[in-house]
Amino acid sequence: MPWKLASLGTVFAVTLLAGCSSPSSESATDPVTTTDTGHSRCEAKAAQFTVGKVASPELLEQARTRAGAQNARFLSPNDMVTLEYRSDRLNLNTDANRLVTRVNCG
Repeated sequence: MPWKLASLGTVFAVTLLAGCSSPSSESATDPVTTTDTGHSRCEAKAAQFTVGKVASPELLEQARTRAGAQNARFLSPNDMVTLEYRSDRLNLNTDANRLVTRVNCG
């Protein structure tokens, strides 16, 4: 008799927990990945088209949109930066002539 109650209780608990879960609404083709905090995660590969182009506000916004980042910035060779990593930020590194040389997230 105790085994029947334990089995019934287990089945009830599993059924109750299964009812609390919800299916994922993300599509398989969605290029923007979200983090646990709800912010989108940057995809640097989507902004590689900027390498070799002159830095401009329009280019920065276009790269940010394609990469799915919340924030974007240009980093010049002598700019001071913090060591904090932000998965929702796109960095476009430039040379002294303001040409984009590297794209990364963080």
